[in-house]
Amino acid sequence: MRTVVHGDVHVHYGQIYVHDEAGEPFEGDLTACFTGQRNGLCGAAVPGTLFLITGLHTGEVGFTAEVHETEPPDSDAEDVVEVTFRAEGRTVLVTWGGSDWWDLELAPGDYRVRYGGTAMDAGRERDTRLGGEPRLDSYLLQFWPAPAASDVVVRASSAIAAYWHGFARDLPPPPTEEELAARREASRRAEEEAHAKARHEQLLREWGGVLPDEPVLNLPPGSLREFAKRDRDLAGAAVAAGPETCRALARRVARLAFERAGLDGVGWIADGLRAMDEGTALPPPFDDWTAAWDRLLSDPEVPNTLVRTPDGRHDNALQQAMAFPAIFAAVDEDASEALGQALSAAGYTYGDDQARLLAEVRAALAELTGSG
Repeated sequence: MRTVVHGDVHVHYGQIYVHDEAGEPFEGDLTACFTGQRNGLCGAAVPGTLFLITGLHTGEVGFTAEVHETEPPDSDAEDVVEVTFRAEGRTVLVTWGGSDWWDLELAPGDYRVRYGGTAMDAGRERDTRLGGEPRLDSYLLQFWPAPAASDVVVRASSAIAAYWHGFARDLPPPPTEEELAARREASRRAEEEAHAKARHEQLLREWGGVLPDEPVLNLPPGSLREFAKRDRDLAGAAVAAGPETCRALARRVARLAFERAGLDGVGWIADGLRAMDEGTALPPPFDDWTAAWDRLLSDPEVPNTLVRTPDGRHDNALQQAMAFPAIFAAVDEDASEALGQALSAAGYTYGDDQARLLAEVRAALAELTGSG
């Protein structure tokens, strides 16, 4: 037998605890600790915790804690209960607020716990024990290895113990496994519904309060999704036509941009457009992004015209530079991204003449799908 605590221990609110978080402040949940028990002096319903009741509300009580190898003889305490406790971490006896604690040095495993109190009514009547006043109530806490078993009231003598036993027995029964499973399922559904609602509200904000049809709504983040916020019907028709049509339309849009910027008549650029239309690799200098741009900006045959940006904020954007990315976009491996990027470049190329661009893109799509 090992005695790990012996002497005066300060209690607050008529409580002291055992738990497996050494040195941490701890205030147990009274109801949770006693739910489903017959006894109301040692609450063991929460794993890793014992909620111990004392008669004295505030002040020092006599307290002894012992660890035994086998079941010890019954003590002469007036009120005695037994519970089961499983030790897993560093198990300690700790006062309210964590101001004092004692390591119980329990090896991991299941223990039977006997908790006995003497003169509990006297402690309750005194309520608060001041320094220098005689000790009234005292307590014995004993542990020994034993299989898990239900809690029992071994002996009940005091009125305060009877009160707490009645408190424990009057608590609603703990939820069944079926009820717990139902609660978890309800929680999961509520979380899913909340997530779905938040997602729906975010989409409404993104799409100006009215959601597009599913094919457009399901577009991945990217240029075509952004274009769809300007013209969801046109984007939806392109998506519905399929990826091959989207790719073909991307090539047509790129050519529209280059024609608008007067680039289609420049020999080396015309070669690049021809390769784009044929679906073959772009020839030099288009195989090198930097070299292609250097050629564009240094070739005296390349026109030099300015255009107003679609938002109207600038009227000095170089139209040829606005159109140039469209040829690279049109050959992107992702058909929707190819179309979206080509439309973006064309949009800047056409400047404030967006109505004409959209009309020409619709006409090109109608021709590609045979719906014109």
